[in-house]
Amino acid sequence: MSHLTKGYLTAIIGIIIWSTTPVFISHLIVNYKMPALLLAFWRDLLVCVALIPALFLIRRSLLHIHVSQIKFYTFYGLILALFNSIFALSVKANGAAVATVLGYTSAGFTAILAWWFFRETLKLPKIVAIILSLIGCVMVSNAYTQEVWKLNPLGVSTGILSGLLFAGYNLLCKEAARRKTNPWTAILYSFAFGSIFLMIFNLFSILPGAAGSFKTLLPTLPVNGWLVLIVLAFVPTVLGFGLYNTSMNYLPASIVSLLATSEPAMTAVEAYIFLDERMTNVQIVGGLIILSAVLLVQLEKE
Repeated sequence: MSHLTKGYLTAIIGIIIWSTTPVFISHLIVNYKMPALLLAFWRDLLVCVALIPALFLIRRSLLHIHVSQIKFYTFYGLILALFNSIFALSVKANGAAVATVLGYTSAGFTAILAWWFFRETLKLPKIVAIILSLIGCVMVSNAYTQEVWKLNPLGVSTGILSGLLFAGYNLLCKEAARRKTNPWTAILYSFAFGSIFLMIFNLFSILPGAAGSFKTLLPTLPVNGWLVLIVLAFVPTVLGFGLYNTSMNYLPASIVSLLATSEPAMTAVEAYIFLDERMTNVQIVGGLIILSAVLLVQLEKE
């Protein structure tokens, strides 16, 4: 098998696995009534539980970071904690498919943040991508109707915020790569600090989807519920992300990023099969507009 074939297969399998994340989240929230922020906390914590022994056995040096990096990973973990929290709330309010599509508005937000913080150029293709992202976001979230703002303000606000926070997370991933940090070390420490922040978030009962106290940090799930939660952390998060990163050993990062734009379509199909979710025609068109913005940003890089 050629390097190219290995790269495409690894990337596609990784994205398919990764795309099941919102389906698992929705299943836990709907069927086991698990609070969204509590779910996000246990997902991050279990990722660390999976990675620490694995890295200890495979390559112990990946468990270490320099003390000067702690401040960076504290902020990295905070942004990850906020994104995971908001995304889980978005899945609850919007459904798995719509939440995933809205998350991809991050392409437009990333262009703005990269221009703001890293002084990257903001040429016409990126400006068009930003406008397309916003138009698609309005269509997918049904934000063009007053009824939605009255009936589902949480869905609209969390959908937009998830895209913005995902953009911030992408920029921090870029900064970690610039610092020549191994991706697995970056994942471990971002999720470790993220789980600390999520534990703090869960102590505030005023936050939607929070546990509310130390006593309720341990969810009262049946065995099947715990199995689903463990699979969510170990398979879509660790394995999906791992295969996605591994594919970059065989393919250019830009090609892998283009392949990743198939994730919303995969999630929509999986949500239709397993959760019986259906997107309206307007939402589908809006989703296609958002994906065209993502493609435009990637092609502009090339």
